[in-house]
Amino acid sequence: MIKNLAPNIFRQRLLIEGFYTIDVDKKSIEKYLFNVAEHLGLKTYGNPIIFAPASGMGKKENTGYDAFIPLIDSGISTYFWSEAKFFSIVIYTCKGFNEQAAIGFTREYFAVSSEIASVSF
Repeated sequence: MIKNLAPNIFRQRLLIEGFYTIDVDKKSIEKYLFNVAEHLGLKTYGNPIIFAPASGMGKKENTGYDAFIPLIDSGISTYFWSEAKFFSIVIYTCKGFNEQAAIGFTREYFAVSSEIASVSF
């Protein structure tokens, strides 16, 4: 467990990981980021930034996407491994949200058919 160094500042953090079965590309990531924020009642104030490093810039097994969307109350970061069809998503806010709703929405959106792992911190 992480020590709470600023107990007077509210922070909610959720890490969600799993294997997706849909085709993931920039459009599907952008749609997810806008939709999960809306689903959780979180307000965005900019468009997502989505990166896909050029071929050969890193290990082939790590090829995929990194993305971030800014929220009025912090942000959502996502990471996708194309070859493994694996995702790792961090929702970090200074406003409370329903964690089970976030997990359920993510499971459905990415058509996760196996186990999802999550942790709040």
